[in-house]
Amino acid sequence: MMDWGRYPNFKESEFTCKHCGKTEMDPHYMQRLQDLRRRYGKPMTITSGYRCPQHPIEAAKASPGPHSTGKAADVAVQGADAHRLLSLALEMNFKGIGVQQKGDKRFLHLDDVDEGARPTVWSY
Repeated sequence: MMDWGRYPNFKESEFTCKHCGKTEMDPHYMQRLQDLRRRYGKPMTITSGYRCPQHPIEAAKASPGPHSTGKAADVAVQGADAHRLLSLALEMNFKGIGVQQKGDKRFLHLDDVDEGARPTVWSY
């Protein structure tokens, strides 16, 4: 059982899979996300945390992605705030950073999964 008190800027409900209701986040990843939040100095709205392998987004992939390992989250952010958060995530060596800054649903995907040759930063 995870001690959510260690991550005072986040709530377990923000990371719960919308498909199965489980919250299987990795404690090391959550500590890194909490450290990022402290450095950022502003609230971070999580739009997607843990996604079980059966979640429709994960099930549509050839193999489940970083969200299914509990080592990824999407953060709603845009404009100058997105640039600042991206800069901090790069400084902190997050392994995967996806940038979606077009349209209505702007976010940064931040993960800590080491998958070899995949790009560190990509856009959607």
